Amino acid sequence: MFAIAASTITSWGLYLLLPIFIAFLFFIMWDISKESQAGRAGTFWIFVALGAGCVGFIIKLIMEVAFKKWLI
Repeated sequence: MFAIAASTITSWGLYLLLPIFIAFLFFIMWDISKESQAGRAGTFWIFVALGAGCVGFIIKLIMEVAFKKWLI
């Protein structure tokens, strides 16, 4: 009745839901730094350590778009 292709669900999850989840994770990192009274240096290292995976994901998306646009 409500047939949705698997690729549609994957696209929604990858390009809509995952960035929302990443934004929530950045909020959690900010909350951790405030609750632990980490200071500026501690907050910086929390974001570097925990945010590296999120930044990697964003770089991967940018590379996918660049490769699709210029190589294919």
